[in-house]
Amino acid sequence: MRAAKPKKKRALLGLGLDAEDGQTRITRGENFLLCGGSAETHEVMQETAVKINEHLERRGQRLEDVSVHELRDICEEIRR
Repeated sequence: MRAAKPKKKRALLGLGLDAEDGQTRITRGENFLLCGGSAETHEVMQETAVKINEHLERRGQRLEDVSVHELRDICEEIRR
């Protein structure tokens, strides 16, 4: 008997490298992990991750369901 293939699991990883205030910022969500950055950068990463999730939810999809190309298109759309 063969073991069942595990389901694909994808996540977004955001890394902010511009923090100069000594603060450690980490935000975890359903399918994302955001680390570091200045307060402003971290906030932008949070907003982007939430908007991506909202967009996918409206389309009835999960992150695992979209290709890299589709994800890039979603990111471009939410930046407008």
